Amino acid sequence: MYDGWFWGYTRWAIVFLIIFVLFILLIPYNYNVTTCTTTQVC
Repeated sequence: MYDGWFWGYTRWAIVFLIIFVLFILLIPYNYNVTTCTTTQVC
């Protein structure tokens, strides 16, 4: 029933969503680490 384009679309949507969430979570973490090490205002 879901073997057509619908499954392919939802599968890529889930993969994109996971990557997007990880990107949003990792960018502030890396930004805070770099600002802490360079300015040392933690």
